[in-house]
Amino acid sequence: MPFQVALNFEDGITRFIECRPDETVAEASYKARINIPLDCRDGACGTCKSLCDSGRYDGGDYIDEALTEDEAALGYCLPCQMTPQSDLVLRIPSSSAAARTAAATHTATVAGIKHHSPTTVEFTLDVDDREALDFLPGQYVNVAVPGTDQARSYSFSSGPNQQQTSFLVRIVEGGAMSGYLTERAAVGDRIEFTGPMGSFYLRELTRPALLLAGGTGLAPLLSMLERLAQKPVAHPVHLLYGVTTDQDLVHLDTLEDYAEVIPGFTFDHCVADPSSSARNKGFVTGLIDSGTLHDGDVDVYLCGPPAMVEAVRGHITSLGVTPASFHYEKFTPAAARETVEAAA
Repeated sequence: MPFQVALNFEDGITRFIECRPDETVAEASYKARINIPLDCRDGACGTCKSLCDSGRYDGGDYIDEALTEDEAALGYCLPCQMTPQSDLVLRIPSSSAAARTAAATHTATVAGIKHHSPTTVEFTLDVDDREALDFLPGQYVNVAVPGTDQARSYSFSSGPNQQQTSFLVRIVEGGAMSGYLTERAAVGDRIEFTGPMGSFYLRELTRPALLLAGGTGLAPLLSMLERLAQKPVAHPVHLLYGVTTDQDLVHLDTLEDYAEVIPGFTFDHCVADPSSSARNKGFVTGLIDSGTLHDGDVDVYLCGPPAMVEAVRGHITSLGVTPASFHYEKFTPAAARETVEAAA
């Protein structure tokens, strides 16, 4: 049975291929007409050296000049030699254009529009070629706004294995997608999107995890939770969710449901508005301490507006705790999207 291999390129575009246990990732890539960097094909030059973010594999045969023991211990590998023993996620050291590939474009039909509050709308799509749409939980796509020449970036709030795909949108006055969703969107509309993209995605969890969401930054974390509901892990996962006002809170019932089905999953939320009815008033930083961070033995996933992301990063630094890995994504309400990732 072939395994799924996600190739994540430097420009954020991800392509998926199938690779048999008896073939190398490079061979499978070329069969799929994706030209990852390659030269010798014998494990001698190191041209194809990549980082394996997730999964198990046989590294194959190679010489130290191509891949040192220290590099291999950090997860670096040679696609020209490696064969998969599970699904894999690889970071390829080139752009998708250099590999002669591109993000896929998909067409879908609006299946549902849910106005959670005056500030948040969720829309659901039936994708025409759903079986061809693969993505990693946490990734995003660029959605063309119907009736305009503009596109906006949204993370999947649904999991990779769910038949319908969904997205959370914060309503912004004058926003192109906000205007469409609040004024003229209707079930049956046709929508086009391109992707998946982004390096903010769930890795294989080998230790406790702390998920942090600000506002609609909850969306990619919901996608991650859906994956964990399908493939539970033996490590605790805690989610902290912060918003500005009570009306910004969405999907608390969904989080409750996940707490029932994901072993070791817990969550808490807070509201910045002092007049809130929430138990925790203030910001998520008030809920983070060395215990929450397992004294550094933790994988952190953080998504929210830039101010929130920077505040959390600064707070964790002030605690003197260095997480084992720290993955974060900043988003803005416009088309611009900044994705930054740091791994300790």
